[in-house]
Amino acid sequence: MIDLRSDTVTRPSDGMRRAMYEAEVGDDVYGEDPTVNRLQERIADRLGTEAALFVPSGTMANQLCLHVLTAPGDEVILERGAHVFNYESGAAGILSGLQLHPIKGENGLLSPEQVEAAVRPEAVVAPRTRVVSVENTANKAGGVVYPLDRIQRIARTGREHDLHLHLDGARLWNAAAAHDTPERAYAEPFDLTWVALSKGLGAPAGSVLAGPAPLVDDARRARKQFGGGMRQAGILAAAGLYALDHHRPRLAQDHEKARRLAETIAARPAFDLDVDAVETNIIIFEVVDGSAESVVQTLRDEDVHLTVFGPSTVRATTHRDVSMDDVGQAADVIKSHFSD
Repeated sequence: MIDLRSDTVTRPSDGMRRAMYEAEVGDDVYGEDPTVNRLQERIADRLGTEAALFVPSGTMANQLCLHVLTAPGDEVILERGAHVFNYESGAAGILSGLQLHPIKGENGLLSPEQVEAAVRPEAVVAPRTRVVSVENTANKAGGVVYPLDRIQRIARTGREHDLHLHLDGARLWNAAAAHDTPERAYAEPFDLTWVALSKGLGAPAGSVLAGPAPLVDDARRARKQFGGGMRQAGILAAAGLYALDHHRPRLAQDHEKARRLAETIAARPAFDLDVDAVETNIIIFEVVDGSAESVVQTLRDEDVHLTVFGPSTVRATTHRDVSMDDVGQAADVIKSHFSD
């Protein structure tokens, strides 16, 4: 099976399993798990923040960030393809009483001008605009990376309107690897940032949010309220520490795999794909004549697994459990079913 559905399908490597088995643990709700504490310190240092908090999932990380930066009835500006808007089951409204203001960006990216235009005037009939949320990389746009100067300009616009800034950094590692830019440079303009351990880094679970100590303390309390307090979580945190040392340095290889597969897809008249738009490990392409489901089923029958991402849209995602040879085999299958 060549599984290109998502970079969440990876399994722990042998070295990661050993690290998890040997992890020193304690009760993290009491703040006594030494491995969790080391992971939090490591991520805080990597992102250039004062503190960090280990949480079970990326969705919880997003929701904790928004929860502590807002009050019920506030509004969050974000791009229409954002994970918060599309893939979190309406959690912002359920958990925090928030209204989301989605804007269609350019190639999945917000602009400072769009943020400026979206800020609500002060009026008793309007929700308060309180947060600008940015997702880097932008998943639904095909793993596109926000240019650093664009983030900085969005941040300046937000500050001019006294807005908080939230970074969904599920694949921030990929952005940093693709542009050879430290993660802390991308995180610096934001009040709260989080990074996933269970996507490109290949850990079985977990994310880490980071920011100033008072906000992280608020997030810790909210984590308990949301049911995210874990006990001997060092077993999972050890996987994250291992991934930082052994998997993070190899992320650029996933981008090379995506580029190779994208070249094959783009050469097929049945598909519409701009190879130059493939910056990281995600490939989004359109089916010219037919449905995404029919294409995905055809490839599934050959044990090559992709994801339906819309009626005529397909996503393929490379990751550490798919080798370059696997990518070559997937490309051969695509060539055999979809002629030049």
